[in-house]
Amino acid sequence: MAAEQDPEARAAARPLLTDLYQATMALGYWRAGRARDAAEFELFFRRCPFGGAFALAAGLRDCVRFLRAFRLRDADVQFLASVLPPDTDPAFFEHLRALDCSEVTVRALPEGSLAFPGVPLLQVSGPLLVVQLLETPLLCLVSYASLVATNAARLRLIAGPEKRLLEMGLRRAQGPDGGLTASTYSYLGGFDSSSNVLAGQLRGVPVAGTLAHSFVTSFSGSEVPPDPGLLDTYSVWRSGLPNFLAVALALGELGYRAVGVRLDSGDLLQQAQEIRKVFRAAAAQFQVPWLESVLIVVSNNIDEEALARLAQEGSEVNVIGIGTSVVTCPQQPSLGGVYKLVAVGGQPRMKLTEDPEKQTLPGSKAAFRLLGSDGSPLMDMLQLAEEPVPQAGQELRVWPPGAQEPCTVRPAQVEPLLRLCLQQGQLCEPLPSLAESRALAQLSLSRLSPEHRRLRSPAQYQVVLSERLQALVNSLCAGQSP
Repeated sequence: MAAEQDPEARAAARPLLTDLYQATMALGYWRAGRARDAAEFELFFRRCPFGGAFALAAGLRDCVRFLRAFRLRDADVQFLASVLPPDTDPAFFEHLRALDCSEVTVRALPEGSLAFPGVPLLQVSGPLLVVQLLETPLLCLVSYASLVATNAARLRLIAGPEKRLLEMGLRRAQGPDGGLTASTYSYLGGFDSSSNVLAGQLRGVPVAGTLAHSFVTSFSGSEVPPDPGLLDTYSVWRSGLPNFLAVALALGELGYRAVGVRLDSGDLLQQAQEIRKVFRAAAAQFQVPWLESVLIVVSNNIDEEALARLAQEGSEVNVIGIGTSVVTCPQQPSLGGVYKLVAVGGQPRMKLTEDPEKQTLPGSKAAFRLLGSDGSPLMDMLQLAEEPVPQAGQELRVWPPGAQEPCTVRPAQVEPLLRLCLQQGQLCEPLPSLAESRALAQLSLSRLSPEHRRLRSPAQYQVVLSERLQALVNSLCAGQSP
């Protein structure tokens, strides 16, 4: 994709956005004659972020662009030659020059889907050397995007459907790339707009904004600013509100309507309620009904607790601007995503460890969401790829995590989770727009049961294994061949 045809390509990661040990391992595979061994990796996380029971899958669009553009330039190869052992065979670097993702296949959770621990967000298969090199950049692209989208979804759940949420955290973000990613995926997670103009240009995120105190303070008092919308630069009651009303009413006589006011300090909830009373009284006194519904925008280090207060019934707040709390994810700064080898040469691979949480699930797998009669998710099931697809109404014997015995479940509906995204480097279907992924996220959350959706002490959503997958795990743990 040429950058001029696809503006988002300008934000794509580059192949050397990786860890050195990926190149070291690639050299090891090449020296061992295993560079082209067929391999499969899975990208997933082990625990839901923020103490919740769900996450949103995000970052797929960035991964696809990265994979389709993946190619080491001469300068990239020359740099690798300068940091790898000096006795490295020049033929290895020629091999790197020819690398692309034309033999890579990716299955993925669609962006905006609910994601749960252990269920792959991505399954990546292809030549061992290539898919190993993809580990770090894919984790980088998926983990933060999913974390921000999930954080934004939590804030949307607290705010409810009526309040408009404005992401305004660019100046607080971890660098330009972090800022662009946060603006993009906070929109996917449920925010209405962003102050980030570049996110609007490159990603199609609706952009919005207010104005800064500096704009108000730049006027000496004799001039009339064209849009005096910030009330609390000096004093809400002594100057901000009286001046706003005077200008709004005067301009109203000329056919203009005030857009709104912004509060950025003090008790935002109380001020909003009192200002709305004044607007209603002025609307009645001066016979200007539109003044009753002038937007009240608030901001000022709003976190989940403050948002809950501002979102309560009768708060009179219309738009809530959130910066630091959405882009930096202060409750949990990392998703903890991992990328693990599950098969080589068609044979399952499994990480065995003293820490049960870090034990991986072997083999190429399929994933399904088992739904109740009302369409709400009951549990996710992982099974080996060669197993028959489970059917609605079928009694299934499944193994919950850590169970000593299987249990049975009869789903009313069965939903395949992983979709073929890239096959041999070719896009299998057009990527959904960011707005479409946002709509999927809101639909997915609406179907989640209240006990799984609640943000404090939620019921944990189960991810279960099929009997055959559990049997394979048991055999490998016992040291037996699959």
